[in-house]
Amino acid sequence: MAQKKYLQAKLTQFLREDRIQLWKPPYTDENKDVGLALKDLARKYSDRLDCCESEAGRAIEEIRRRAIARGAGNEHFRATGIATIEVFLPLRLRKDRKSLLETRLHITGRELRAKIAETFGFQENYIKIVINRKQLQLGETLEEQGVTHNVKAMVLELKQSEEDVRKNFQIEEELHNEAELTERRIQRTKRGLEILAERDEMAVDPDATPYLDIANQTGRSIKIPPSERKALMLAMGYHEKGRASLKRREYGIALPCLLDADRYFCECCRELLDTVDNYAVLQLDIVWCYFRLGQLDCLDDAEKKLSLAQRCFKNCYGENHQRLVHIKGNCGKEKVLFLRLYLLQGIRNYHSGNGEAACEYLNKAQQLFRELYIDPSKVHSLLQLGFTPQEARLGLRACEGNVDHAAAHITSRREELAKIRKEEKEKKRRRLENISSLKKMGYSGRAARQALQLASGNLEEAKKILLHNPQMWWLNDSSPESSHHQDGASQEDIDRLVYMGFDVGAATAALTVFRGNVQLASQTLALNGGSLPPDLQLSPQDSSSTPSTSPSDSAGTSSASTDEDIETEAVNEILEDIPEHEEDYLDSTLEEEELIIAEYLSYVENIGAAARKAE
Repeated sequence: MAQKKYLQAKLTQFLREDRIQLWKPPYTDENKDVGLALKDLARKYSDRLDCCESEAGRAIEEIRRRAIARGAGNEHFRATGIATIEVFLPLRLRKDRKSLLETRLHITGRELRAKIAETFGFQENYIKIVINRKQLQLGETLEEQGVTHNVKAMVLELKQSEEDVRKNFQIEEELHNEAELTERRIQRTKRGLEILAERDEMAVDPDATPYLDIANQTGRSIKIPPSERKALMLAMGYHEKGRASLKRREYGIALPCLLDADRYFCECCRELLDTVDNYAVLQLDIVWCYFRLGQLDCLDDAEKKLSLAQRCFKNCYGENHQRLVHIKGNCGKEKVLFLRLYLLQGIRNYHSGNGEAACEYLNKAQQLFRELYIDPSKVHSLLQLGFTPQEARLGLRACEGNVDHAAAHITSRREELAKIRKEEKEKKRRRLENISSLKKMGYSGRAARQALQLASGNLEEAKKILLHNPQMWWLNDSSPESSHHQDGASQEDIDRLVYMGFDVGAATAALTVFRGNVQLASQTLALNGGSLPPDLQLSPQDSSSTPSTSPSDSAGTSSASTDEDIETEAVNEILEDIPEHEEDYLDSTLEEEELIIAEYLSYVENIGAAARKAE
C-alpha cells in the first residue's frame, strides 16, 4: 500500500512538472474515456521510475479518473450548491477507489453523521467524524464549521468488528455493548477532566483531594495565569488520556482526545507553550495516530504539524538541546522524541513521493535507534537493584548505557523529586491554611483565593486587599442567587454597631449585605466614613426579599450522593490513566519504531536500486 502511494505521488509530481492535463485530449477523449496517448505516457514514466509499464499505466489511469471526477464535482457544486466530501473509512471497509459523498453544506453535523452511517453501513451513534483536524460538532451546520466542497472526512469507529462476524447475533450484541461503553467512557473523560481542572490547588487538601497540577521539566509547579489555567489543564488532561489509549493501541479512541487537547492548547499563549514540551509531543502523537489508523493521507497538514513539533522542541530545549542539558544534565531520554519525529518525517516524505528526503530522515531515525537501543541484560541488572523497568530504561538512556551511572542517576532523581514534592506539598498546605484564616474572618473561599492570588500568597497583603475591596465579599462559593443575605440583621448586632458609633440605618444595611457578619460590617463602615460604598448598597427589592436557601441545603441527600458517586467515578477514571512517573512520555521500548524503520528503509532502498539500474 505504501509503495503504491509512493508511485502515485511520484507520477503526480512528474505530471505537474511536465504540465500534463490528463482530463484533456489526447489523454481523455470526448466521451471521458482513456485516450491512446496515455499508453505512451505510461511507457515514458515507467522508464524513469524503472517500474512495470502496466503498473505505471494503472496508476496514471487512477489519477486521470480522479481528476475527471473532481472536475465534474466542481461543475456540479457550482451549478447546484451540492458539495462532494471525500470519506476516509476504517481499514476494514477501505477500497481501492475513493469513497465520495454528496451533501448540502447547510445541514448539521448530526445530519451528516446520519448520512455517512446510512451510506457506509455504520451504527450512527457509534462513529465520530473528523474534518479539518477537528471533531465534527453535531449541533452546528457544516458551513459554521468551515466544511467546504472537496473536504476530507475521516470516520472513527468506537467499536471493532469484522464483516464476517456481523451475522452472528451474540457477537453483534457484544459489539453494541462495547460501543455504548466506549461512548460512556468518552463522556466520563470529559466530565472528570472538567472537575479536576476546576479544582483550584489553593482550595484543596493535597493529602485528601486529587487535583491536576502543571509542572516544568524539573517537577516544580508553574505559575499559570488564571485566564489560561483551565484551558491548559484540560489540554494536558486530554493529552494524557489520549496517550493512555495510544499505549493500548486504541487509536480510534485516542484521536478524539488528542484533537481535543490540541483545541485547548490553542487557547494558551505562545510563551506558555514554549515553557513545556507537551505541545510538541502532542503534534507527534496526533500524526502517529493518523499513521497507525492508516489515514496519513487524511492529515493534510502532517508536514506542518511535524515542523511545529520541531520548532517547539527547539524553543523548549534550546539550540542543540543546550537548555535541556542545563536543566537536566543530559538529553538522552528526550532523544526518543526526535527518533519518532524523524521517523514520521521520513514516512510523510515517502508518501509524498520525495524519496531522497525520506531516506535522509529514516537514516536519522535508524541512527538514533542504535544509540537508544538498550541491552536487556543491563535492564535486568538495574531490576535486581530494586528499580522499575521504566526507571531502568530512562536511566540507561540518560547515562548512555552505563549501569553504575544509571543507578546513581535514578537514585539521585528519586531523592530530588521527593524533595520537590515535599516542598510543593508544603506550599499548598500553607495556602490552604491562609485560605482557612481568611474564611474564619467571614470571607468566602473564592474571595480568599482571589485575594491570595493578587497578593502572591502573602496573607497580610491579602487581608489588606480584602479590607479595601469589600465588594470581593460577594465572590461567594455558591451560585449568585444564593450569595445574598442568608442571615438577617439581628437587633443585637445592630445595637453593637450603633454602640460603636454607626447610624442605625447604615448598621442595618451593612449587616444585611454581610449577612450578619459584624466584623466585616464594622470594618467596611469604618473605612467608608460610616456608610456603605455605592457598589455594595442593595436595592429596596433586595433588602426586603426573603433570605434564599443555599443549594446544598435544599438538595436531596440521595441525589447529591448519586451525583457525587458519578463525579468520583469520572475523576478516578482520569487518575488511572495519568502516569505516576513524570517522564512516562519519554519511555518507550521502541519495538514498534524498529519494525517501521526497517519496513520503510526497505521501500527507499528499492527506490535507490531502481535509480541505479536506470543509470
